[in-house]
Amino acid sequence: MPDITKTSPAEAAAGIAPTDAQAAPDGVEAPGKPRSLWGDAWRDLRRRPLFLISSALILVLLLVAAFPGLFTGADPKYGDLTNHFLEKPNLGHFFQADWFGYDRQGRSIYARVVYGTRNSIMVGLGVTILVTVFGGLIGMLAGYFGGIWDSLLSRIVDVFFGIPFLLGAMVVLNAFTNRNVWVITGALAFLGWTQIARVMRGAVITTKHSDYVVAARALGADTKRILFRHILPNALAPVIVIATIALGSYIVAESTLSYLGLGFGDDALSWGGDISDALSDIRNNPHTLIFPAGMLSLTVLAFIMLGDAVREALDPKLR
Repeated sequence: MPDITKTSPAEAAAGIAPTDAQAAPDGVEAPGKPRSLWGDAWRDLRRRPLFLISSALILVLLLVAAFPGLFTGADPKYGDLTNHFLEKPNLGHFFQADWFGYDRQGRSIYARVVYGTRNSIMVGLGVTILVTVFGGLIGMLAGYFGGIWDSLLSRIVDVFFGIPFLLGAMVVLNAFTNRNVWVITGALAFLGWTQIARVMRGAVITTKHSDYVVAARALGADTKRILFRHILPNALAPVIVIATIALGSYIVAESTLSYLGLGFGDDALSWGGDISDALSDIRNNPHTLIFPAGMLSLTVLAFIMLGDAVREALDPKLR
């Protein structure tokens, strides 16, 4: 039987190459364009139930944060004392105002949980983006240039790293009377970029000695091209993992500050503020605490699950 994987002289002269279907035996994947680290990671992620479940939860949370009116028609700030807080949740009224019951002021707990999602998600995403960009840039510069620049930037990182995160955020936020999303995001990002900077610095130090970086430098590539075309894409994987997991921590930090009265004001909707208001009724009416705290825990769990799935996909040792 002739070997169909080889090209005849006539086909070779005409420039005809064997197809993938001809070149690959039955049951074996045809060789094609080599996949990158990100291609392999995405291919692995799509097969992980942990990634699919966490992605579905995060997608729902983003929809709730962007379009809360689609999930409830109740006003989260309207209080009707006829809706006494002793009225328990009515699970039979799905997506209605009394599904989670009412708080002491007769406000719908379900509506407040739904509308409170926006502030928490915005703070978490905003802080994550800021610390990833700023901390990643500082770590990349320190790791690539080394020497005096590495020493100087590393000492700055050590100074900020030595400041207790929540305590420092409380001190910063105490200086503001109007604490909105942007103020809280800036305060948390101001103190939370150090971990990303350290991770990026270590990844860049490892990557800059690779053969492809040495070859690019020998061919005359400038520093900007080497940093952003060769080093950054290959050093970004551990930073993405840390940032994904840390996003849930920033949401917890915002809720903690709101619980302590140093987060959003009384007029803003926040899970931490609702948890603080529910403490006086926790023994007789635990539902006023369970639902906002449960929503907070579910959100943090979704981002931690996503971070774990991404970490396992990007680290070949864990596959």
